[in-house]
Amino acid sequence: MARRWLGWSRSLYWRIALSFALFTAAMLVAQNLLFNYLRERPNPSFLSPNAMAMLVAADMQDAVARAPSADLNDYLRRKYSDTPQRIYVALRDGRIGGNTASPMPEDIRRATVATLDGANVREATSRIETRGPVVTAPIQVGNELWGIVVLPPPPPETAARAIARLLSVPGTLILVTAAFLVSLVVFSPARRRLQALEAAAEHLGAGDLSVRAPETGADEIARVARAFNVMASELAGRDEALRASDRLRRQMVADVSHELKTPLTSMRGYVETLRLPDISLSAEQRSEYLDTIEHETKRLERIVQDLLDVARLENGAIAFERRCFETERLFAHVVQRHRTTAGARHIEIVASVDPAADQLVGDPYRLEQVIENLVANAIRHTPDGGCIELRAEGRDDTAILTVTDNGPGIAQEHLPHIFDRFYKVDAARASGASGSGLGLSIARAIVAWHGGSIDVESRPGLTRFAVRLPQTSAADPERDHALSANL
Repeated sequence: MARRWLGWSRSLYWRIALSFALFTAAMLVAQNLLFNYLRERPNPSFLSPNAMAMLVAADMQDAVARAPSADLNDYLRRKYSDTPQRIYVALRDGRIGGNTASPMPEDIRRATVATLDGANVREATSRIETRGPVVTAPIQVGNELWGIVVLPPPPPETAARAIARLLSVPGTLILVTAAFLVSLVVFSPARRRLQALEAAAEHLGAGDLSVRAPETGADEIARVARAFNVMASELAGRDEALRASDRLRRQMVADVSHELKTPLTSMRGYVETLRLPDISLSAEQRSEYLDTIEHETKRLERIVQDLLDVARLENGAIAFERRCFETERLFAHVVQRHRTTAGARHIEIVASVDPAADQLVGDPYRLEQVIENLVANAIRHTPDGGCIELRAEGRDDTAILTVTDNGPGIAQEHLPHIFDRFYKVDAARASGASGSGLGLSIARAIVAWHGGSIDVESRPGLTRFAVRLPQTSAADPERDHALSANL
């Protein structure tokens, strides 16, 4: 319950509603105080007619005693001009005055004069034709009747008009003042925050992705500002990702152009040399040139195939087939494929398989491609007479395939980037022909499809790539054995 109340108290709409409720209550209290103040004035406007008549009678007793010949009209109009009620005073000497310019109704005047002359009051008042109660009060000086105060019936809606006249101006002033204060207290801070949010949105629309809206408070405006800032942060992140992607695309185009241009340039040079009629080549030179062209052609074919593999892996268009296969056969195929190249440089390739990893589940051809790329990369960077070790072992439900060489190692600043496309380590690690820079990127994508990971550790004299493949996938063991490959 307390949490719900706290949530309501943080709402802008709740604060506005509460402010207006307090404003209404304050208006009612102010008008009530004003009403009571007017009632307690020396010349109250809201006394009952009887009380008013008695008040005027007492006042006239003092006034007549002080100045018996005073002008009644002048006195009453000066003293009771603000009173909405009509007040008349009739004295025994025949003088009649009032606080208004209109004369006393004739029937009431006759009854009043008759009463002052000593006529029977009941008989005199019975002749009054004016409808409504006529209120009177005697004016006595000592024990003698000097006159009568007469309050004729008020005209219709006199009380309502009096209230409206007295309260309209003060009430309007109170209303305007309170409305201004409410707008300052409630709407001005909200207006400033909305203006700040609007300015932030305009800057964001103009391309300033670093702009943020103020998040002060816990109401609806603050929540909108937080949502706006999250959106701006996401847009900034996406913009940076797009910029990085564009840089990588440009770099990739440049790298691909360079990789394709190198073998093409070499092939073109040898072809042009072979076609020169003025140069006589021996059979041995011609064979060497043709071997070079063939080598560069195969290199160009590998680059194109790597590019196709990268595109297919990124678009999910490459086919994978999960099988159960023998790890030892996979290693044997890789060793056999590189035996000639490694033997020419006296590089020894050894393979060992732990009994816990002699059978693996995955796509044997794609995993062979991974180990193939890692071994080819190791041969390029292993010095003559070096050693490359292939090893498979099982830990819990994970198979670990490692390729280790005793080359010069990879500098630490290059390790975070070696799986990026077209990234190449400096020439200090390369002792032979350079690769396309796509092999490790392709290997990582293939391992990721299998739900595994690939990482590297390197120091001078040792570089080890480790491929970790989970073996507790949703694969059905019986199905995997039924689809086992004689790899």
